[in-house]
Amino acid sequence: QEKSPRLSAALFGEDCEISRDQLYELLKYAALGKCHNATQPSWCHIYHQSHLAGVVVIVLHEMSQLHFYKFYLQFKHLRKLFRHRFTLTPSANFLASLYGEGANLKPQNTAQGLTSTSSECIPEISDLECDPIIRKYGEKKQGLTSYTLTLEEQKKNDYPIKGSPGCKGFVDTECDQQRTDSSPLFGLDCEMCLTAKGNEVTRVSLVDAQGQCLLNELVKPESTIVNYRTRFSGITKKMLLPVNTRLPDIQTRLKKLLPHDAVLVGHSLNADLQALEMIHPSVIDTSLLFARNEGRRFKLKFLAKAVLGKEIQCEQKLGHDPAEDARAALELAQFFIEQGPAKVAELNLEKLLTTEKLAEVSQNKAALQPQGCRVQKQLNEPLHLPKTCFLDCLQVTGQKPLLLGRQELDSSGPCQSNPSTSNKQILQRALEDVPLSTFSIIQFSLGPEYIASHLLAGLCEKVRSKLTDMLTIYAGPFEESFCLKSVKKEFGRCGPIQSLTVVTETYQPYVCIQYEVLEAAQLAVESLNGAEVAGSYIKELLFPQAMLDCDVLIRELELDVENEGVIYVAGLKKSLTETDLQEEFSQLKDLETLFLPKDLQSGKHRNCCFLKFQKSQSAVDALDVINGWTMKGSKLRSRNALASGHLCRWIWQMNHSNGKQGGDISYKKMGPLSDSEQDLTKKVKKLDQHIKKLYRCLQSNTLCIVLFPGANSMHGSQSGLGLMGIKDDRGRSAC
Repeated sequence: QEKSPRLSAALFGEDCEISRDQLYELLKYAALGKCHNATQPSWCHIYHQSHLAGVVVIVLHEMSQLHFYKFYLQFKHLRKLFRHRFTLTPSANFLASLYGEGANLKPQNTAQGLTSTSSECIPEISDLECDPIIRKYGEKKQGLTSYTLTLEEQKKNDYPIKGSPGCKGFVDTECDQQRTDSSPLFGLDCEMCLTAKGNEVTRVSLVDAQGQCLLNELVKPESTIVNYRTRFSGITKKMLLPVNTRLPDIQTRLKKLLPHDAVLVGHSLNADLQALEMIHPSVIDTSLLFARNEGRRFKLKFLAKAVLGKEIQCEQKLGHDPAEDARAALELAQFFIEQGPAKVAELNLEKLLTTEKLAEVSQNKAALQPQGCRVQKQLNEPLHLPKTCFLDCLQVTGQKPLLLGRQELDSSGPCQSNPSTSNKQILQRALEDVPLSTFSIIQFSLGPEYIASHLLAGLCEKVRSKLTDMLTIYAGPFEESFCLKSVKKEFGRCGPIQSLTVVTETYQPYVCIQYEVLEAAQLAVESLNGAEVAGSYIKELLFPQAMLDCDVLIRELELDVENEGVIYVAGLKKSLTETDLQEEFSQLKDLETLFLPKDLQSGKHRNCCFLKFQKSQSAVDALDVINGWTMKGSKLRSRNALASGHLCRWIWQMNHSNGKQGGDISYKKMGPLSDSEQDLTKKVKKLDQHIKKLYRCLQSNTLCIVLFPGANSMHGSQSGLGLMGIKDDRGRSAC
């Protein structure tokens, strides 16, 4: 029986922002497969790619996430067709980025992986001063003790700390000797499997400063393994059958191997030490050492290639090799210490990250010499790629790519079509030609009159106002001398509060509470109406009057396929780490993923989380179990999720950008829609119908991706949005 293609993507929580290079990576693999040296995307996985009937990309020109959520109800078919969604970084020339048009790559320097020999890749002095590495460490070389994490940094990043409540029973390495710049470095890495208890160690590797492997042991967990995570851990059931080594054995061996002044090095080493249940006072974390803006982190695989010129975690291997990862982290720390922050900043890692995949494209392109591609012969000359990249490869193999909309593709490449072409005409042409093509890009547009900056600003303000309404509730009445702190504590158990203000214009005081997540406001209304808070019974718990028309929107968000099988849990203690929560919730049936949101400014965990289950019924059952559950002395509350994926992050950004914030909340009734907005609403509805018709005509097993490219304007950058899925035999988007 022929295998059907399937798509999986870990687009949950904060892992749902995709760059145009990552999107290109997906399209290239979907279109070409392994036979043309394309590789599986790093952020999602296509199973049985060779059985794809085709790839169709629908681009909604000049539209962004703002349009999708402003017209969420109008995009009725679009939001029901696609389960996988992701935030898309806006691009100046979006269409070109889809197939590599005008790419201009610098050659690789073999000594430093992706580092270019061109002076254009070396930042200016002023750029260096703004580099997060320079801001954190300065420009001068320093000894290794300058790069070990302080106690505060360890606490902030969930490292096991002696005496902390979550580390009861943890083993201390007893490496308590004073560290110096000549203290020995040791690389450490673990692989974990998911057990009934949570993440447990199944393999441990330790390497010394010379890269010699001192320990590389399999470990049998105490609890039953529920998921081997073989794709990442490399661990199989067969491998662990003869193993008798347990965690205490490993803890004893590590204590013997490490000298009293040892400095441990690893990438996100906190997770390894948590899983080992060990405490070590002196660590260098390479995920924090190579600092980035906004708390983001480089992946170890990228750093190894960009800085060391080494390929690790190769797809050909089954899972990660912890000895290889430990050695890579160690060498990265040694490179940083020996070269100093200024030299590391000159590598311009952010720029290299965006060009890494394009460098791979340039290598593949060299195989297409008969098509006029120029092979680079000298490293000191830039490589200029032809206008079309993997579309060229498709044509070489006899496949016919199709581009409809603002541009059309003929045998000589993209050419301009009539700009007055309507969406209806594009749809008619697509219905005829898309089934005949293996790769299609279809562009629809609202028209220039609907993307004017003043109209965009108006939409932005209305969306922000609507979000504020949905995040805000009024509670009361309270006694004159009520305790505001008690009110904040009780309502804070429903989720993170952005602002809390007392309304004194009424006969008795009321409190206006603005939350940071949609679920918290709904949960407060559902669970605290009639409850006793600060000595008063809440007689009225309501949304602003402007919120009355949002009931339908809330209901539709609950039913959204993206929130299927996902629940929201509030009332968590902020001291609980992700590892703690995985352990606490491990008894829940079919739990797939846990997402613990962070404040994007402080980086601290919020007092809520999202749980995603493999089956919808398991999520329903979990709600019954969790409501009223006491965890570490705190009573939990839960409900169905409304904004568990990329929407959660987007709401936070919208709520903190240019709008009124905590303590300065004013409500005004939004006026009726203008003629242009009414026309736009009708246009969007029609566009949704077009997408539905086009999707219906696609063959089964076709990968379909709908893109809102995003926009950069005088009113700021508007993130894009992507929706994707593989059409199954029933005409729906398969996971």
